[in-house]
Amino acid sequence: MIERFYLKEYLSFKEVAIEPKNGLVVFTGPSGSGKSILMNSILSSFGLASCEAALCEASVAWELDAQEHGIEEDDVYIFKHLKKEKSRYFINNQNISKKSLSLLASNYLKHFSLRDFSDFENENLLLILDSRIQKHSAEITKLLSEYRDVFLEHKKVKKELSIIEEEQKRVTELKEFAAFEIQKIRDVNPKVSEDEELLEIKKELSKKEKVLESITRANAIFEYEHSVVGTLELLGVDSSSFNDAMNELRAVMESAQERFEMLEDVNVEEVLNRLEVLSELKRRYGSIEDALRYKEQKIQELEKYENIEITKGDLELQEASLAKKVKEFSQKLTQLRHAEIGLFERDLNSYLNELYLRDAKVEIVRKELDVFGADEIVLKLHGTDLQKISTGEFNRLRLGVLALKSECMSKEGGVLMLDEIDANLSGEESMSVAKVLRALSKHFQIFVISHQPQLTSMGNQHFLVYKREGTSYVKELNLDERAEEVARIISGERITEEAKGFAKELLYLCQGENI
Repeated sequence: MIERFYLKEYLSFKEVAIEPKNGLVVFTGPSGSGKSILMNSILSSFGLASCEAALCEASVAWELDAQEHGIEEDDVYIFKHLKKEKSRYFINNQNISKKSLSLLASNYLKHFSLRDFSDFENENLLLILDSRIQKHSAEITKLLSEYRDVFLEHKKVKKELSIIEEEQKRVTELKEFAAFEIQKIRDVNPKVSEDEELLEIKKELSKKEKVLESITRANAIFEYEHSVVGTLELLGVDSSSFNDAMNELRAVMESAQERFEMLEDVNVEEVLNRLEVLSELKRRYGSIEDALRYKEQKIQELEKYENIEITKGDLELQEASLAKKVKEFSQKLTQLRHAEIGLFERDLNSYLNELYLRDAKVEIVRKELDVFGADEIVLKLHGTDLQKISTGEFNRLRLGVLALKSECMSKEGGVLMLDEIDANLSGEESMSVAKVLRALSKHFQIFVISHQPQLTSMGNQHFLVYKREGTSYVKELNLDERAEEVARIISGERITEEAKGFAKELLYLCQGENI
């Protein structure tokens, strides 16, 4: 629900702060007082409308998937539209695009000013129908889960089979290409780190002559080793450290001598050519390791192509088995839905009769299989397509569908915003709309602008929007003030005693029955 709304500097409004409660929240006031402006500013805080307010801010208690939308998790989320030089949108002070904000909010808030067909989409109607079935048949819950799993698995296998069939059409070409790629790397026969070893050899070859000459000159030191030892003995100095150092130096020189002598048999041109071949391999594949991995991948592909007939046969058997299960499950779903659709239509029409609408015709037609089955619910109002009915009929039909849906709801359904849904209706019709909205308010927080006493009297909470000296204000009314406002709606600015009496009776009737 929306727990608080704050508006600053928007047309005739200077500053407004309201704290809506759960249930049916009614906004009334004289024409031109700013009711629609206020409603538009609330929508603007969720990115669902545009306005020039300095600030629109709504605090909501919605169970958002914060991680999915990249926002910090909190008990209360603050949606904000800030307008300075340009519009900026926030959730809990985290900047967010208007598009992302509106997409998120549209999951929790429905605005009845536009012809939104989402409530009549097949997925939503099937959800209502299946929820009704679930109340008397637990079988459908398991059936829906099994059908979905099998359908998705069948879809996956069909895709794999399609890929295999495409590959089979050009399997000879694919086999030749895989074999060619494998042989190309095998011909080089690279070893991991071989290029680094060759670079080191190349480096040592480049300084071989110079190092050997230096070693020969340095070896002269050993000619004086015996003399140094003798001198140390004459001086009475321990020569063991000197002997150790000379032995270590001799080992280094001999090792270096052997290493460079081993390079005598190395062909410099072969080393350079090998480095060039490996360099070309790395240029193409990224590294020697990548080239070897690519070779293994192509070996596996070649094995797959050589066994493609076996794989295809296995997939065909699997696809046929899954297709059979999909058909069986979808037929069971269809049977359950056909058994319920008549009751669905009856109960929907019960609400529509309360809303003074003609009966709706609801039927199930077969469609291409999808994740929801093979059933499509077609809904018409007295034989008329929904695209052709009036806006008033359309919105009341939406209310009827939502009322039917609310019977199976186990949690809050979000916020509904309605602007004069009872306009141009008779008193009886207005009361019928009010009763349906009051019933819906058990599951939805409903904001509604009304110019009718029936709906106004039915509200759980009543805000008066009024204008004084060009500035608009919003005030929450107590019961006595509500009676005064209802009387104004009945008789106009000159409130009669009869209007006051009728207003009190109407409020007592509506509030007494529903509190």
